[in-house]
Amino acid sequence: MFPSKTQKPLVEVRGLSVDMPLAGGKDGLRIVDNIDFSIAVGERVALVGESGSGKSVTARAVMRLDPVARLSGKIDFEGRDLLTLSEKEMRHYRGSSIAMVFQDPMSFLDPLMTIGDQVAETLRIRGIGRVEARKRALSVLDELGVDRAAERLGSYPHEFSGGMRQRVVLAMALVGEPKLLIADEPTTALDVRVQDQVLDLLDDVSTRRGLAVLFITHDLGVVAGFAERVMVMYSGRIVEDGDVHAVFKDPKHPYTRGLIRAVPRIDQDLEELYAIPGAPPAPMARPAGCPFNPRCSDAFDRCRAELPAVLPVTGERVACHLHDRKGA
Repeated sequence: MFPSKTQKPLVEVRGLSVDMPLAGGKDGLRIVDNIDFSIAVGERVALVGESGSGKSVTARAVMRLDPVARLSGKIDFEGRDLLTLSEKEMRHYRGSSIAMVFQDPMSFLDPLMTIGDQVAETLRIRGIGRVEARKRALSVLDELGVDRAAERLGSYPHEFSGGMRQRVVLAMALVGEPKLLIADEPTTALDVRVQDQVLDLLDDVSTRRGLAVLFITHDLGVVAGFAERVMVMYSGRIVEDGDVHAVFKDPKHPYTRGLIRAVPRIDQDLEELYAIPGAPPAPMARPAGCPFNPRCSDAFDRCRAELPAVLPVTGERVACHLHDRKGA
């Protein structure tokens, strides 16, 4: 759902752009280009798109995790613009108000620290005593279904399966009781059965805690069952944003239609799976006009000359000239 008029957004992003510096002091390379979105308290929003679309860079920008990135625009979280905070002030938000789960838990976990110490560390750096921090760590591991959690506080990451390691990483994110969880492709490295378990766990935890979730994925197959709203990203821009069921039933942007068409379906007997022609452009080689126009069968002259604005279309937001033909 979109945040209602009486439902103040938890986080509101306006005109966010992310530039990465180039060698030699040249102008930065624009990775994320002037995007707007908001997430309400307890809302689950999916951010989808092909690899290289800017999804993870957007997530890291909200957390301000890339020290070399040049951020512009506004990221309003509960009335404070995160882009105006000092690094010391921002550290107060990370882990306690906003937390993030990354794609590969094994590369995120310290192999030389016990699970209990790693989960408790978020609390320890905020001045909470060791005994209380471990007590809370045990509680959240229990909540997330880690077998024999009390015994396994002293275990190391290599002693856990991939699915259990992802639960540990999720526990590290949740132990500080954040209001927004950013999950960056948390199921990509897992097999299908474990994917389902992790998604069910996220569903249960977010519902029980009233937790807002920004769920980043390139897999549309997991979106419909988890998210309430979906934002589609292409070449650094959000090209469609709407209710997940409405978008799946009647996608407005040609790129969204292509993504949905490319999802394999067991009720269709196809000799060859569909793939969107071509590949996303590199940030330094974006075409003039709409960045999707070289791959779009619906493109016309205006698409090749003018960047489409994001416009309201039947309850959604869409950046496509097909829905704004007045200037064509």
